[in-house]
Amino acid sequence: MSRRVDILIFPQFQLLDAAGPISVFEHASRDLGSATYRVRVIARHAGAVASSSGIEMIAAGFADSPVDTLLVAGGLGTRESAACDQTLAFVRNAAVHAGRIASVCSGAFILAAAGLLDGRRAATHWARASELARAYPRVKVEPDSIFVRDRNIWTSAGITAGIDLALALVAEDHGESVAKRVAQQLVVHYRRPGGQSQFSALLDLGHPEGRFTALLGWAREHLDEKLPVERLADRAAMSPRNFARAFTAETGATPAKAIERLRLEAARIHVEHGREPIDRVAFATGFSDPERMRRAFIRAFGQPPQALRRAARAP
Repeated sequence: MSRRVDILIFPQFQLLDAAGPISVFEHASRDLGSATYRVRVIARHAGAVASSSGIEMIAAGFADSPVDTLLVAGGLGTRESAACDQTLAFVRNAAVHAGRIASVCSGAFILAAAGLLDGRRAATHWARASELARAYPRVKVEPDSIFVRDRNIWTSAGITAGIDLALALVAEDHGESVAKRVAQQLVVHYRRPGGQSQFSALLDLGHPEGRFTALLGWAREHLDEKLPVERLADRAAMSPRNFARAFTAETGATPAKAIERLRLEAARIHVEHGREPIDRVAFATGFSDPERMRRAFIRAFGQPPQALRRAARAP
């Protein structure tokens, strides 16, 4: 059975917010040997729509025909689109009929303006998470998540997180094995769980000019030890108070949150790719208690370590 996916764009949209998910659905259809996903780009006005890079996509106009999934791109133009009555009316109407509504990056602002995120958990790019929370206080913003699913509404963080979200949609439709093969074709990691920290993802990119990069690298090598803020501050040659303030200002996370995230990421790698017992992983990554690690996994990834291990080993 084919599924209709509409990608909503607008002037000054972020090109990869649309192109990334489109490529995921394209390769899923190729893998399954049929037009499994019928993808269409739509906009308020049909025709060429310029992205923030100047590159254009050709869009169809809004239509009332139902879709299985409506995915809203993000980008510089979201502020204007979130104030467009015609766009918001279309999104609200689509939500009545579509099986799923999704957004990438700041596309969450359009869903929020349409009232679709009221009372729901949601994600957006870390740099705009506080803005989303202030502008729409009824939205339960999760500033650290790669993507969030709340019933039939999915929201994701910046740009490449849209690929993670699209892979999750494919996995829901056709199983983990299909989504894994698509990720392999795209040469991307399969697949960052929705609860993975945006902060950790930023660390993985590496910022050699960052004030605390060397400290975080050292912490990664000592996760099995106690790493209170006092020890980290001493390592940085700062007072605990000044260190905590400066660290949070630069990274967007408190020192305690950062260490927990580093532990979670290290533990996740051991769980998914190693064979050590779960309790041994907990001690090796500094959780000291398997139950404590289990609770942290559920908070961050939405499932316990055993479930992630089973998913990673699925054919």
